[in-house]
Amino acid sequence: MGVVVLAAMLPWFAGRFWRQYQELIRAGWERAEHLEREQRLVAEQARLLERARIAQDMHDVLGHDLSLIALSAGALKLAPGLEDHHRLAVQNIRAKAAAAVERLGEVIGVLREESDDAPMRPSRSSLTHLVDEASASGIAVELHVDGERAGLPPVVERAAHRVVQEALTNVAKHAPHAATTVHVSHTATETAVSVKNGPASAAAGSRPRSGGRGLIGLDERVRLAGGFFEYGPQGGGYAVVARLPHMPPAQAPLPADPTPHRQRGELPQEYRRARLRAGRTLVTAVMLPLVTGAVLSGTLMVWETLSASRSVLDPRDYARLRVGQDRSEVERVLPDRQTIHRPSATEPEGRGITCEYYAMTADRFDDRSGDAYRLCFQRNVLVSLDALTP
Repeated sequence: MGVVVLAAMLPWFAGRFWRQYQELIRAGWERAEHLEREQRLVAEQARLLERARIAQDMHDVLGHDLSLIALSAGALKLAPGLEDHHRLAVQNIRAKAAAAVERLGEVIGVLREESDDAPMRPSRSSLTHLVDEASASGIAVELHVDGERAGLPPVVERAAHRVVQEALTNVAKHAPHAATTVHVSHTATETAVSVKNGPASAAAGSRPRSGGRGLIGLDERVRLAGGFFEYGPQGGGYAVVARLPHMPPAQAPLPADPTPHRQRGELPQEYRRARLRAGRTLVTAVMLPLVTGAVLSGTLMVWETLSASRSVLDPRDYARLRVGQDRSEVERVLPDRQTIHRPSATEPEGRGITCEYYAMTADRFDDRSGDAYRLCFQRNVLVSLDALTP
């Protein structure tokens, strides 16, 4: 009955499990695609915000320089002894500089409307001032500067400033009590910035995590400057490293895809692991009853073998038995129990006759397996003995 039930239920169970597994895979794919789209949108938004900050920085720098050009042109126009055609050229320079400032302001205004969250007035403080502010807020931070910053391009200077600013902001959020080191190195060709902090305390570990958009924005700023940017855990803490060339390439490298690349139809790593776990669960669900049945069958076979060994009557003892012997004499050579195998044979008829059966061997592979000795007693006297075969 158990074999019939198992044979009927196992295919149904396997089919039901496979259907649920396929539904889980489809739902997982849909969720994975949704998360990938959401991650791309978040990364793109962070890049746009950082571009708005870069545009505002350029507006501050270029607007200031163009205003100085316009003022200088206005002063030159009023200079005595200037010829009329020179005065007209200076007037044109001043008008074009003023128009350039207005157009630059219009562009920044459009960026402000599209990116309202971008801080349109970045701090002009130096790295030393940033570190002093962080120290005043309770962060144990040290600043190390190597090389001379004279002649540093404005793009590189502002990018380095933003890297340190964002890194110290993250330290204040997630590891305020960790020791932090800011290292800035200036060479003739590039500026390297690294901000590293030690392990965060247990209290800081419970703080909520942000979405990481600040680091994505930094990556965009450094990329547009032609540099290299990386961040991640290091030595139990966290490190933010940027290398900014003083002469950026003619074309900035394309932004990295925030989602891992995979071929068409290839499963993400998380879902490959989920599929392996589901496969192991299916194998376990199928093999567990089979292994359990095998163990129980083996145990039953061992128990039957042990039981059969206790019901074997030695052929030599059987040969010494004689009809007419008293039960007490016969019981001296009889085993502890009777065999469960009863060959079909007609028992002797008579009042008060009882028969007992004992196995000839306990070996299943013996030719005598299943054969038995039959001893019949009447009033505790042995009246017949037979060797029966199936």
